[in-house]
Amino acid sequence: MNMRQSLTAVIERNTTLTGEFTTEPYEAAWAGEARWFVRVLDATGRAPRLIARTQISPDGLHWCDLDGVDQTVTPGDGPVHSWPATGFGGWLRLRGTVVDEAPDDAAGIKVLIYLALKA
Repeated sequence: MNMRQSLTAVIERNTTLTGEFTTEPYEAAWAGEARWFVRVLDATGRAPRLIARTQISPDGLHWCDLDGVDQTVTPGDGPVHSWPATGFGGWLRLRGTVVDEAPDDAAGIKVLIYLALKA
């Protein structure tokens, strides 16, 4: 009987995201399943929200969107948000932006971002 391999990596820790961002990339070619977890620790601005998209890469240098689906993280909707990533290649990361309803506000969202992988 074979045990499935799993790993949870902390991709961003206590990071305040503002404007456009990309996370640190993570090599995940061995995994068959992936799931992002974004934990909101704090937020500034009038009504900030984080809009993220999973990106993939064959080499960790050149990136494209995985599925073209935006994930929206709104701090008031709960402390943890999650979504799967399937059909990926060798490397994973998130690309996104933090926006606010008032463009003059200095919106920021402090997060922990985890990537859970299973073989």
